[in-house]
Amino acid sequence: MTDINLKGGKLSIEQLNTIFETIPVEFDFIDENDIIRWSSANRHRLFKRTNADLGKHVLEVHPGHSQGHVKQVLHDMHSGDRDSISIMIKHHGQPVNIAFYALRNDQNKYLGCVEVTQDVSKQQTKGSFWRNIMQVLHKK
Repeated sequence: MTDINLKGGKLSIEQLNTIFETIPVEFDFIDENDIIRWSSANRHRLFKRTNADLGKHVLEVHPGHSQGHVKQVLHDMHSGDRDSISIMIKHHGQPVNIAFYALRNDQNKYLGCVEVTQDVSKQQTKGSFWRNIMQVLHKK
């Protein structure tokens, strides 16, 4: 089994894949040319990605109504005017957080960004305190 050396330790490819398959969050890596190079493959995805999406320009996989916003975010990240942005949308009536994080190397060269999408319907809502207590008490 080959380990991947990372800052903070080592993981096998199996362990790394399992992490991304398990966490109920979507990750998409978009390179410095705004091409989708990797997407987390898990059952929790709200916005499905397939192998056919790899190699496409990021605007090709976003709906028309959001393309202008995505284009502006990417422009701001390329230029260094922005390192991250987090927005809330409704998807099928549920609150979803979509965040973009610029990736830069030690010389501050833009390497691309990570788009992180998460259903937050079980968070940030009225009654969260009691729901958290109930989740601790009632394990599945």
